[in-house]
Amino acid sequence: MGIIFAILIFSFIVFFHELGHFIVAKKNGIDVQEFAIGMGPLIYGREYHGTLYSVRLFPIGGFCAMGEDEEEDDSPNNFNKKSVWARICVIAAGAVFNFILAFVCAVVLILMTGYDAPVVGEAAEGYAAKEAGIEAGDTIVRMGGKRIHVFREISFYNDFHQGETVEVEYVHDGEKKTATLEPKFDEELGFYRTGISGGAYTEANILTAVQYGAYEVRFWINTTLESLKMLVTRQIGIEQMSGPVGIVDVVDDAYKQTKDYGASVVFAQFLYIAILLSANLGVFNLLPFPALDGGRLVFLFIEAVRKKRIPPEKEGYVHLVGITLLMVLMVFVMYNDIKRVFF
Repeated sequence: MGIIFAILIFSFIVFFHELGHFIVAKKNGIDVQEFAIGMGPLIYGREYHGTLYSVRLFPIGGFCAMGEDEEEDDSPNNFNKKSVWARICVIAAGAVFNFILAFVCAVVLILMTGYDAPVVGEAAEGYAAKEAGIEAGDTIVRMGGKRIHVFREISFYNDFHQGETVEVEYVHDGEKKTATLEPKFDEELGFYRTGISGGAYTEANILTAVQYGAYEVRFWINTTLESLKMLVTRQIGIEQMSGPVGIVDVVDDAYKQTKDYGASVVFAQFLYIAILLSANLGVFNLLPFPALDGGRLVFLFIEAVRKKRIPPEKEGYVHLVGITLLMVLMVFVMYNDIKRVFF
């Protein structure tokens, strides 16, 4: 069942991403040759108002073909005939729609399960938090200079900054206080910790669901950026990246662990995965790398500055190199996923 649910979740996220490009392109009067879900050979296609709507064999992506890699033709609705700012909006819309989807899923999830306010549940004996005077019921508002909105930000900060001394700002009995915490190594768990635990969920109304839905998306965007930073600085290895096989495994595990608790619990778990994947896809697509939306935006911003388009053939060569490198990376990540999951 895992592969079926993974395909459904991933396909919907990709569909929503491409829908962003499609809607903004149509709003700007741009011709869209094809709107496709999946890659590879055509399974089903139907033309409507000049656009081929299709489903393709491999459910690993999708595309919205607008002729952006082509020379300008005589049609006033050609992508490259439109203003540079209109084209920037079209290219950026995919990632923006990913963030919108993540936000909507987060609001629904929070209405179902509540939100994890950054309230201390326990300050463990023998650790820095307790020694500094932090107690159960205190609210953590800043950690290492970063604003804290959900409890998982405390946990993730500790994961990303293992063993580092951190300045914490917290509220105790209505009074804002500051403490410097030096993590202590937990022999049993095998990592450094400050002794702060919590993460209890609070029931949400529609207003708090909207508020914490925004915090949820912000959390996953920041976590993705922090992970990429650690990848670039070699604090984590490329072998720790996960691709389609890893996603299927995660979805399958989530289904197996929650199916006995009922459909609503399974649905909530899948919403959580959808938030994570959609926010990740949005961030990844905005990276200034050739062949990604972010790479295309770089060329468009250069065009906006120099008032002249870079020759399409030269831009095409750059994107070709980019997509080749991405395919090599995908093969490497898939190999690691298969090795990790099956061996």
